[in-house]
Amino acid sequence: MTQLESKENLSYEQAFTELEQVLNRLEGESMNLEDSLLLFERGQFLTRYCADLLEKAQLRMQQLHVNLSSDETEEEEA
Repeated sequence: MTQLESKENLSYEQAFTELEQVLNRLEGESMNLEDSLLLFERGQFLTRYCADLLEKAQLRMQQLHVNLSSDETEEEEA
């Protein structure tokens, strides 16, 4: 389990939706520097979190593809 997973338990969709909200607030609202920095930090975290989830999904898909290819090779040899 990565540090990202231990801090949050969001689905990709939830994290991405929150990231969109953060971006909209940063682009559209006037806020003080401290609030802007906190929001920016949250956006950075959510960006890394989403990227991590996408990377894991890609690895799972690659593993499934390898497993499928192995099964097909074994069937051809039999």
